[in-house]
Amino acid sequence: MQRLNRDAVIAIVLLMACGILFWSTFSIRVPDYGQLKPSTWPRTILVLLTLLNVIYLIQSLRQGEAPKDAYDDFSGEEGEGGEPRRPGLVGWLVRWRNPLWCFGLFFIYLATLPYLGSLIGGVAFVFTLMGVLGGWAPKRLALHAAIALATVGGMWSIFTYGLGVILPSGEIFSAF
Repeated sequence: MQRLNRDAVIAIVLLMACGILFWSTFSIRVPDYGQLKPSTWPRTILVLLTLLNVIYLIQSLRQGEAPKDAYDDFSGEEGEGGEPRRPGLVGWLVRWRNPLWCFGLFFIYLATLPYLGSLIGGVAFVFTLMGVLGGWAPKRLALHAAIALATVGGMWSIFTYGLGVILPSGEIFSAF
């Protein structure tokens, strides 16, 4: 009998979480006004997430069981790219530097949100994160700036003008 790989187990856990969250949408209070139920948007997102998780589960089951050392961080003598692995805390920090950068920069974004606002802070966050993860080459900086402005500016416009959501403007925009 073939054992499940880690991706299949994670997909099953995510499917169970989607089921629990979908079940909890039935307890959302329905007000007497409006045309759209408050549970419509969460259910739509959860159906899409469930569909993606089913695809993830099918792909992970097709792959079969992973080799024993594929997920073991410190099983061999060499790390990614043939470099020797560093033991201890330094090795752990090197291995997880990209997620740590993501969480650290997001914390800075949240801390500066009252001052910069969601538009300027979001563009700065996405641009900085893309620079940290993708490199600071001059050719890439223009692409990173364009992506940051288009994605964050587009989402900000949709939420502000299309949906009427009041996003944090920050102290910079409140001065005008």
